[in-house]
Amino acid sequence: MDPAFVALHPTPVQDDFIPLYGHMGTVANAPAFIVPASDSSHSAVIMIHEFWGLNNQIKETAEKLHHDTGYGVVAVDLYNGKIGATAPEAAKLMQAVDENQATQQLHDTLVAILRDHLLGDRVSKVGTIGYCFGGGWSLRTAIMNGKGISGCVMYYGHPVTDPAELKDLNAPVLGIFGNLDKGITPEMVTKFQEAMKAAHKKITVFRYDAVHGFANPSNPKHDPKATADAWKHTLAFYKQTLN
Repeated sequence: MDPAFVALHPTPVQDDFIPLYGHMGTVANAPAFIVPASDSSHSAVIMIHEFWGLNNQIKETAEKLHHDTGYGVVAVDLYNGKIGATAPEAAKLMQAVDENQATQQLHDTLVAILRDHLLGDRVSKVGTIGYCFGGGWSLRTAIMNGKGISGCVMYYGHPVTDPAELKDLNAPVLGIFGNLDKGITPEMVTKFQEAMKAAHKKITVFRYDAVHGFANPSNPKHDPKATADAWKHTLAFYKQTLN
């Protein structure tokens, strides 16, 4: 893995977390943090963790999304129960992910939500959201599952710049990126927007003068103002696509 990419991830500040709505369980034969939908909601979101794995910060974000929307949330674990405490540890976990297995896991998670009523029998619309490593997987999940995904949010995840690879994408996309990101650069984001336009797909992008991982409160370089604004746009996007 590129050492420059690894260097974009300073050691996170550890935080304590006590679940209020969710619990750990098994989904698609893998660990997951599961937050059922409220009785009045028919929407759910598959959340994909960033570089570090399914840690407390991601679980807390899943609960925040549920608290603010009532949606059910499944925060999947593509590292199979392991968490990177340091950047080198996380890099090894990220490199060890089998793409075919992860693809199947995310598809099976969608099936568990829509067919098996994992988050409640009212759920009929599913979105995706991911951060960093998970941001790229959020987009890929939306592409691979076509009409099964109604809205895709990606925070500074690896974009797709070939229009042909976007042909199966059905969901509109919200992209959140940092202008100071040296991994997912502004130039890459622009190429992504151009590819989406060429493929006749819907995309909305917000760019902030912030670094990679700015929306993670456990990141020493966290930007609270940008994070709050991005979250506001995330909720508005889901209101349009999932409600």
